[in-house]
Amino acid sequence: MSTATDFKDYYAILSVSKTATAAEIKQAYRKLARKYHPDVNPGDATAEEKFKVLNEANEVLSDPETRAKYDQFGQYWRSAGAAAAPGRDAQAGGLGNDQDSTFDQYSSFEDFINDLLGGPGARGQARGQSRRTHHRTSASNPFADFRSQAPAPDTEAAIALSLSEAFHGVQKRLQLDDETLNVRIPAGAKRGSRIRLKGKGRPSPFSQQRGDLYLTIELFPHPFFRFAGDHLVCEVPIRPDEAVLGAQVQVPTPDGPVTMTVPKGVRSGQSLRLRGKGWKSPQGDRTDLMVKLQIVSPQELSQTEQDCYEKIRAASSFNPRSALEEMTL
Repeated sequence: MSTATDFKDYYAILSVSKTATAAEIKQAYRKLARKYHPDVNPGDATAEEKFKVLNEANEVLSDPETRAKYDQFGQYWRSAGAAAAPGRDAQAGGLGNDQDSTFDQYSSFEDFINDLLGGPGARGQARGQSRRTHHRTSASNPFADFRSQAPAPDTEAAIALSLSEAFHGVQKRLQLDDETLNVRIPAGAKRGSRIRLKGKGRPSPFSQQRGDLYLTIELFPHPFFRFAGDHLVCEVPIRPDEAVLGAQVQVPTPDGPVTMTVPKGVRSGQSLRLRGKGWKSPQGDRTDLMVKLQIVSPQELSQTEQDCYEKIRAASSFNPRSALEEMTL
């Protein structure tokens, strides 16, 4: 039986209002899950417990039916769910014809709460009514259909991967309550991708059937690669002479370094495309890697370099600001 002492305010845990939309709840959960994820806080038991509570809050509030039950019954919502499920005697086939499942013992929700709180005479009164009316239809007992027709809820969870794990695919071990799950993440997973594990969600409090577990992929930032739509993007520095004269430069890719041709006269900020060197798609092909060039001037020059740059400046007739000479407001 749930009590006030073990009741958790899931809205406060996710820092959202009781009128928050599903999208607001999802956004709040993802933000906090990234902060307290065990992969981000290795060995931190407090963060791990916080992450577990966040998952619990999200699972309840992200499911419309579970959230409605939580909002309706308050601190007694778990008791309401447990009361609606068959007891051990029922599961063993021990119920007689004059008995009904627990909610059918009550003629109203008020009787259920009175019995739950130990109100004077409530238990005997409620059960007496149940014996007299155990052949009631679902229309006279709203709890009956709520119990029998409630679907098994799906479970939502987030899993954070490094870019390397997401690109190559990885086997992960997850802990869901007391169960350890081995999950294979296919190659090419992206942020926001969802993986469905059929029948691996938490059991319904009514039917005890298990829903599905949906894992949402989160990706840790990478120091070099980032996404631009379906393609990967990176930034590669080049020298001024390489920009002017062209060059062959080494560029890192997810598969290892490749040689890229920098044409003559490129501009700083210009992007070159390496086809088929980007991210993997679910179909097995590859997107492109967009290489943004950044012209970097040397901070320290040898005497020879200094002399050469002086000669270039003296001999050059190129004026990159010629288009600005007539510029006015």
